[in-house]
Amino acid sequence: MQQMTRSDPAPSRLRYRIQRLMLTPLFRVFLRVGLPFAVTFGGASLWFSMPDNRDAFLDLIIEARSAVEQRPEFMVKLMAIDGASDGVAADIRTILPVGFPVSSFGLDLDVMRDQVVALDAVESARLRIRQGGVLQVDVDERLPVVLWRGPEGLQLLDSSGVKVGPVQARTDFPALPLIVGRGASKNVPEALELLAAAEPLWSRMRGLVRVGGRRWDLVLDRDQRILLPEEDPVRALERAMALDHAVDMLDRDLLSVDLRLPQRPTLRLTNNAQQELWRIKAIEVGEP
Repeated sequence: MQQMTRSDPAPSRLRYRIQRLMLTPLFRVFLRVGLPFAVTFGGASLWFSMPDNRDAFLDLIIEARSAVEQRPEFMVKLMAIDGASDGVAADIRTILPVGFPVSSFGLDLDVMRDQVVALDAVESARLRIRQGGVLQVDVDERLPVVLWRGPEGLQLLDSSGVKVGPVQARTDFPALPLIVGRGASKNVPEALELLAAAEPLWSRMRGLVRVGGRRWDLVLDRDQRILLPEEDPVRALERAMALDHAVDMLDRDLLSVDLRLPQRPTLRLTNNAQQELWRIKAIEVGEP
């Protein structure tokens, strides 16, 4: 009988090594993840190494992005401005030359808000895109409280001394008080306190003059002036108002009331008043 030979069940040395390697967790991860990634990355790198392929891919991205940005729900069709006067609204439309319709992705609202706030007349602004494709601009304007005559002419100032805008003529804002002089715009809060203390004289008031950048003069009609001290001018003016209320001091023939020395106020008379005073004194001493 012919004897049958059996194959050796033990694997070959190479097969044994491969089986052992397949049992290694790190190698199995490499086969599942690393090898496909390396093949894909290599193929993509080879494809992108060709300039025509790169240009075609970039064009595809630009077209896809444009298709999304130009969708009707993302388009802004008009701009609405609330809280601004006609002149300020016109200035806003000038500095924001947006060509409608435009995609909302092409609008930098933070930059646009900074441009609006840079206007003298604007204190704060809020920009948003509301439903219906409307660019909404909400503006808080500065409230002018005084007129300042400075090197650039007449300017409107708010309560903090910030410029609101230029003025062509004093008669355009007759109800606003006038301040003049170097440093006047930097001391608007103090000027407002003085104006409040001088309320009984508003009908006669011509304005406040900043003298030497240190103190104020209150100018009235008939060329009268109240010279205020550098320190605590409001209290000094209140004392002058009390004296005027008691004896009608400012209704007399005075050129100025000098309060720069609080302990020694000085009155300066007009020429006619001085002559009349000398005449009365001459009569008192019996001179002809």
